[in-house]
Amino acid sequence: MARTKDPAVRTLLIERAARMLRTREPITLRSLVSGTGVSTMAVYTYFGGMDGVWKALRQEGFTRLGAKYETVAMSADPVRDLAALAAAYLRNALDHPDLYRVMFDADFDLEDAEAADETLECLVRAAERGRQTDRFRADTDPRKLATQSWVIGHGLVSLVTAGCLPRRALDDGTLLLTALFTSAGDRPDRCRTSVEQGWKELIPAGEEPGAE
Repeated sequence: MARTKDPAVRTLLIERAARMLRTREPITLRSLVSGTGVSTMAVYTYFGGMDGVWKALRQEGFTRLGAKYETVAMSADPVRDLAALAAAYLRNALDHPDLYRVMFDADFDLEDAEAADETLECLVRAAERGRQTDRFRADTDPRKLATQSWVIGHGLVSLVTAGCLPRRALDDGTLLLTALFTSAGDRPDRCRTSVEQGWKELIPAGEEPGAE
């Protein structure tokens, strides 16, 4: 009878690999299981080998991003919601910087590409609502606008997590998103208010805005 896999072992190894990324330790078959109490065979059992570990790490990054998006309550204001999702994207990257970097390592496939694509679709749906409610022009391409929002967030947080920009540089996201959304047809004053409300998703309880 086949032995039932323990999901806790899979999670243990993924977390171990993420910590090794953070401390810049070389990740090999033996170093990954060292100190975990499991054998090297577990890597094959749960991932099919080291390539599978990297696939799982990429997928885990998108899984956590999706989970973060689920914490964002949608409102009657689609522009606020689009900004809130962009802010949640940044928050997720700040909370999981090691997994965030691996998410975009195209040398390895994803375990579930559709699930990863769904994280962009969340932005697309908010942008579509903005068009349907006349916040954006009728000729606005929701996917293009969602992608541009993602590019702004990705560029900012990548530079911050790499140490090229200070943490407070993320505050520029409100200006960049306001400029983007007004170019799509939203009124500047209304847009700025919506974006600033959504941007609060970036700041967890107890943390001051612009903190390093």
